[in-house]
Amino acid sequence: MLSTELQATRDSDNEESKVPDVESSVSKDSVLPSRSDEFPEGGLAAWSTAFGSFLILFCGWGYTTSFGVYQDFYTQHYLTNKTQFAISSIGSFNAFLGTAVSIVAGSLYDRGYFYNLVIIGSFLQGFSIFMLSFAKPNQYYQIFLTQGLCSGVALGLLYVPSLAVVSHYFKRKRTLVMTLVIPGSSLGAIIHPIMLNNLLNGQLGFANTVRASAGMVSTLLLIACLCMRTRLDPPTTPVNYIAAAKKCLHDVPFIFALAGSFLVQIGFYYPLFFLQLDSVKHGVSIDFSFYSLVILNVSSCVGRVTSGYIAAYTGVPNLTVISAIMCGSVILGTIGLSSLTSVVILGVLYGYSSGVYNAMVGPLVAVLTPDPSELGGWMGICFFVGGFGSLIGTPISGVLLTSNYTWWKPALFSGLAALAGALMYSFMGFICIRRNKF
Repeated sequence: MLSTELQATRDSDNEESKVPDVESSVSKDSVLPSRSDEFPEGGLAAWSTAFGSFLILFCGWGYTTSFGVYQDFYTQHYLTNKTQFAISSIGSFNAFLGTAVSIVAGSLYDRGYFYNLVIIGSFLQGFSIFMLSFAKPNQYYQIFLTQGLCSGVALGLLYVPSLAVVSHYFKRKRTLVMTLVIPGSSLGAIIHPIMLNNLLNGQLGFANTVRASAGMVSTLLLIACLCMRTRLDPPTTPVNYIAAAKKCLHDVPFIFALAGSFLVQIGFYYPLFFLQLDSVKHGVSIDFSFYSLVILNVSSCVGRVTSGYIAAYTGVPNLTVISAIMCGSVILGTIGLSSLTSVVILGVLYGYSSGVYNAMVGPLVAVLTPDPSELGGWMGICFFVGGFGSLIGTPISGVLLTSNYTWWKPALFSGLAALAGALMYSFMGFICIRRNKF
């Protein structure tokens, strides 16, 4: 998940050329239009646009990564006639569309459709959550169409444009500003679970809780649309994804990176979707279990913020391998979850390692891309392939879990998949070292 958030801007404060700014991730032009000679580096329009991006991430990926709350509620109350495979497919399809549709959104953004994308995406996100409130118990198709399909498309339309527009105003301070903008998704992944858990299990019930959530999200997205303004003209030559795909698929280290991204993403969302349900089923206090995702996401935010500083010493490829190994190891550790203490420890460890991994994927692609002008295409392909991993990962975990809640099977599958991804990243690093690419 995933997953493209700060990685494109935070490799190093002093080595901007090694870090893909968000603008380059959607445009083949490495030379900005005429009005880019002088960046404002501040001002009302600049900071209001950055604030709008923060709100969109809060309401977009912040909501998607809160799906563990719905996974628990659907399992125990609202979709009791459905398997874990069916329920987890809702969240995984949403996350997949968030990356898959981003390729289309990036191309449209290059052609000057920023306002169209943001307005339509914001409307769809608020509308899909509001329509979810009308879904009836055990009516799976209603929930899948609203929360899985419609909300996923909205997420994909919003993500790339909302980040790319920040680069219209900042160059020297871009890394700092993105460090302030990206935590919007982490804050959303903290606030949404608290709100949803307390209201869903309180007196409001499902319909009114979801409507309250839709009202908050719609209001914040309306504010975001009013705050955000473009400054630069569209790039003259949009990225050619077909040409980029033909070139990158002949690059052996990048092939291993694609394999690593795909495999890690298979296991990546397992704790995010199942940790709360796992806690409840193991007899941990329900009140505390409601905050298991909050603990995980707070730790993830810390991991994202600190990853850039660690990478300055270890290097991006090494830190990617280390964080992937940590993710896989902690997922395997969830087999031993049995108490409140274990929930806290596992939540903190996985949150931090997953936050670091998320922050490193983009800079890793930047290191592997030989021509900076093609970075957008290479990055889009990497995230698209990784998205397929998130699409199939949690549904398979749901099948392995079964109605008897055999927790060690999905944990073993997800953990080994992530460790296999780490091995692919290791092969990538070995080949690059032999070729003196790093």
